[in-house]
Amino acid sequence: MSLNEHPEVVTWPETNYVFIEKVGSFLENAPKAWQEAHRHVPALKANNNITGYMAMYKMGPGVYRAGFSIAGTPVKLPEGLQYEKFKGGKYVRFELTGPYDQLPRVTGRAWEIVGEKKLELRDDFAIENYVNDPSATPAEQLITHILIPTV
Repeated sequence: MSLNEHPEVVTWPETNYVFIEKVGSFLENAPKAWQEAHRHVPALKANNNITGYMAMYKMGPGVYRAGFSIAGTPVKLPEGLQYEKFKGGKYVRFELTGPYDQLPRVTGRAWEIVGEKKLELRDDFAIENYVNDPSATPAEQLITHILIPTV
């Protein structure tokens, strides 16, 4: 596992976000949400410019969103996808270099570090931003930013 355990505070910009939302166990719902989201990619790309892949989640209520940032307000949003203009804000950012199967353990460690440092958090979605393309990047070189909302 290659997790940067010395996070930095960053500002996430306002983002046009389209997604599939599931509520309940992340371990069960995250793969299902991504499978469903990926099925919508061709139809979404037909009328929109996908600028990134990202998940958003809230631990307490168990809300998981698998989705895509897009360049503008969606045009002809495929049925089944939801849209939100996410306002962004300040986040504590960790960086994982390595395969996605490390994310459950690494994300848990990131939240532990936030607790150890007694960082003040705000009630908002946490983000997993997938920086590079897994179809063109070896698993051990994948970069994921884990962003936890802070004040």
